[in-house]
Amino acid sequence: MKMPGESEGGSNRKRLKIAIAAVAIAAVYYFISRQLGHLDLQNLLEEVSNTLGAWTYLLVGVFAFAETGAFVGLVVPGETVMLLGGAVAGQGAISIYLLIAIAWFAAWLGDTTSFFLGRRLGREFVLTHGPRVGISHERFEKVEDYFGRHGGKTIFIGRWISLVRAFAPFIAGSSGMGYRAFVPYSILGTGLWASLHILIGYVFSSAIESAGHYAARGAFVLATLIVVSATTVFVVRRLREEENRKAAVRWMEGHRATAWMVAIARRPQFRFLWDRVTPGGTFGLEFTSLMAALAVSLFVLVAYTVIVGGDPGPTPGDETAIELVGHIQASALTSVAKIISFLGSGGFTWALALIGALLLAWRRRWVEFWVLLVGMTITQVGIVELKDAVDRPRPPIPLVATSGSSFPSGHAAHSVIYLWLAVTIVLRLRPGMARATAVVVTGIVLTALVGLSRVYLDVHYLSDVNAGWALGAAAFSLCAAVGLVVSQVRQNPE
Repeated sequence: MKMPGESEGGSNRKRLKIAIAAVAIAAVYYFISRQLGHLDLQNLLEEVSNTLGAWTYLLVGVFAFAETGAFVGLVVPGETVMLLGGAVAGQGAISIYLLIAIAWFAAWLGDTTSFFLGRRLGREFVLTHGPRVGISHERFEKVEDYFGRHGGKTIFIGRWISLVRAFAPFIAGSSGMGYRAFVPYSILGTGLWASLHILIGYVFSSAIESAGHYAARGAFVLATLIVVSATTVFVVRRLREEENRKAAVRWMEGHRATAWMVAIARRPQFRFLWDRVTPGGTFGLEFTSLMAALAVSLFVLVAYTVIVGGDPGPTPGDETAIELVGHIQASALTSVAKIISFLGSGGFTWALALIGALLLAWRRRWVEFWVLLVGMTITQVGIVELKDAVDRPRPPIPLVATSGSSFPSGHAAHSVIYLWLAVTIVLRLRPGMARATAVVVTGIVLTALVGLSRVYLDVHYLSDVNAGWALGAAAFSLCAAVGLVVSQVRQNPE
């Protein structure tokens, strides 16, 4: 787009400079990538494993953060470090679950840092300096509009392309995209990206060169799919113009090979299905948020189950919690902890759930009704099955009488009902209510206090409580996601 007052020759020269700069950047990036590809990864793995050991956690965390938080992904692709970290874990030097957790959190933190940096500095910087490189105000407004409608998909897909990954969160923040819309896609994208590359390194720890080879091939296939998708999006946008659309439809109807596509596309069921699987709008954001919560919860639950199942003794985090509790125990605090702990008991939370279900039925909120009851049922079944499967002994000197397996904490799992009720009230029953934040915070605090009270009373380890919270969150997230789809189907019977 030519700026006002700009000559045609000046515009051409500017475009030539941009093209030259783009080619130079691509050449440098290709050269660096080729040089990195010549590294002897197997020798590097042995050196890292022998020299760093547990410091590998820090190395992976720093690179996962710096990918987007410091734009290091423009120079050094983080996939290489993730592969190396997974390979070190595969040799038994470090924990694969803790490594994934650190990489996931650090990558999400890097995205968040870049996002808020873009929000604070990016828009003004782009508006001021953008016209010098052909980014006019009008073009940037189009970018803002695009991120407002499709920013989540760009964040998720861009996580798998180095050049896009480095800038996407910054651009999302500078374009005015809301953090609430940004964070679910960031959590899912960073989790899948970190987990996949670390697991590839873990599986191929005895042949890290093969891991890099397969990862590169996978990245090529994924990039091809993304290019095809981008081309499809371009075609769709072009067809939004009525004249182009009518011409395309006429052409397709006139050919037997494509006439059936027009017939299917005109069916309302097809349009509804397309809207459901395309993130965007209220449904897409809520559904993606629930999927992000489900992904994190399942990861925590599975990781603790495997760790504790292999070694029922206290984890390092458990030992730290035990030491801290020993310093703060007092008779008055113990009495308070017993009362708070009762709020997470199965009898009390089930009674609360039944009362809530009756109120929901009275208001004919059947989707929420079933989410509540099925979520509590899945939580209860999960508690029983995991306790039998893991059979972890309780801490040796509890402050209250208890019995049965320690893992996971049933009280912590049941206590998630408080958070679910708070979120349901704010988002479903009373949207736009005053003091909505206070209601959600109250739900979070009650859920947290119930779990921590079990650690204070020495009837559960901290890992038991974390697993209990994860179990409850996974159960309610799954049921809420299903309920959300069902409610959308009911609102669109065609």
